[in-house]
Amino acid sequence: MTKCWKTVLLTGVMTSVFLTGCMGKIKYPTYYTLNLAPPADPPLKGGALPSIAVREFRAPAYLREGPIVYLTSPEEIGFYQYHRWAVDPRQTIAGAIVEYLRASGNFKLVKIYDGRNDVDYVLSGHLEKLNEVDYEGGVQVEVALSAQVTDIHNGNTIWANSAAEKGKVEGRNVSSVVAQMSKLTDRSIEELLKSLSLPQLTTAKP
Repeated sequence: MTKCWKTVLLTGVMTSVFLTGCMGKIKYPTYYTLNLAPPADPPLKGGALPSIAVREFRAPAYLREGPIVYLTSPEEIGFYQYHRWAVDPRQTIAGAIVEYLRASGNFKLVKIYDGRNDVDYVLSGHLEKLNEVDYEGGVQVEVALSAQVTDIHNGNTIWANSAAEKGKVEGRNVSSVVAQMSKLTDRSIEELLKSLSLPQLTTAKP
């Protein structure tokens, strides 16, 4: 083998080893989604029923960035670089609320708001907290939601409520954190909406 070819071969081997080493150090993100329980089938109700649309929830900017959030103090926010939401939690929560309202049997139509005024009411909400909390002894999760219902015909707010849950995380990994977030989000949605009743809606109509 000529000296020239030996040099080319050695260079190729060194490049291959270098690339293999670099590739071995690449770390890819893990993606998560809230796993919310499906509601029961809706009961059968007679009479004229109203319709409602659910807007995508608003949230603080730091909850819209994608990474899962943890708090190391009331003033300091951290982000998991390699643990991210696959689906924006605001979309997941809005979709779960649509299913919850359908299951209540109180509405002839429930849908995600599409900008059209073809419903009687619009529910708007705010995802206020969806955090891991690391500064109160052990690892905890906190979830907070608020919402209001507006009459699409006159702009009046006919209902408003808020709900918050907090609980410890038993496991020692991000999957356990997300599982607790899912559990507490389910509870928060139920607590948030349990006071939204059909009599409230029908009596609010002119």
